[in-house]
Amino acid sequence: MIKRSLLNRKAIQREIMDYLGIFVGVTITALSLVWLQIPNKIAAGGVSGLAIVTYHLWGWPVALTMICINIPLFLAGIWSFGPRFGAKTLFGAVLISVMIEFWDSVIKLAPLTNDPLLASLYGGVIAGVGMGIAFRFRGTTGGTDLAAQLLNRVSGISVGHSLLIFDGAVIALAGIVFNSAELALYAIIAMFVTGKILDVVLEGLDYAKAAFIISERSTEIGAAILKDLQRGATGLLGKGLYSTARKEVILCVISRAEAIKLKEIVRRIDPRAFVIITDVHEVLGEGFKE
Repeated sequence: MIKRSLLNRKAIQREIMDYLGIFVGVTITALSLVWLQIPNKIAAGGVSGLAIVTYHLWGWPVALTMICINIPLFLAGIWSFGPRFGAKTLFGAVLISVMIEFWDSVIKLAPLTNDPLLASLYGGVIAGVGMGIAFRFRGTTGGTDLAAQLLNRVSGISVGHSLLIFDGAVIALAGIVFNSAELALYAIIAMFVTGKILDVVLEGLDYAKAAFIISERSTEIGAAILKDLQRGATGLLGKGLYSTARKEVILCVISRAEAIKLKEIVRRIDPRAFVIITDVHEVLGEGFKE
């Protein structure tokens, strides 16, 4: 009973932290829209981009337009997918409209800049940070990610392609409505920057390297890695499809600074070794992050 009580307490604490994290992330995302993107007509895709277009075209409030689109999408998601479209999705979808109204009407935040290039760059950075924080706490800001999943369910088009379709359509619509190809290009910049910053927030900047080494002298190379780099390595059983010979494949995860030294070790022991070194965005475990 005590153990179960502790587990329940931890679960409640995690839920509270999740909602606080979503609140912070959505608040930052709304700040990006009000401070930079809305006044400069940067409609970088998504429901927010569509709301920016209707705001400048007919004067409809951005917050009201977004909630009028997000709520039906959420209900359609519940109907199509069941309970997995849960409370956090609804919380984020409603909160984004509330915080846009807060920054716009309560704080009366003036635009940070009237330069569309600066607005697209820094708006993308701030939006990426906000969305990344919301995603890290298992939340969402609603919008076209819901629509993309619904389109995937109905048509079989992948979620990634569905997002490109929706976001591309919104950006194209903005270019037509605003009669400006430049604004559409700025919106693409903002969308690209948002995606990159989102990846940084979710995966971090501490990139590592993973090396796969195929050599006839794998035992010696493995020993040198353990001794000289003081890194662990794993021997995987491999088989050449052409030669049918069985070989040991060394897998080793190292820091970026150690990549050069690893190549020197392999070159010294077996210049004919086959080496693959690739980026690893996140490494958890001994020698890296917990």
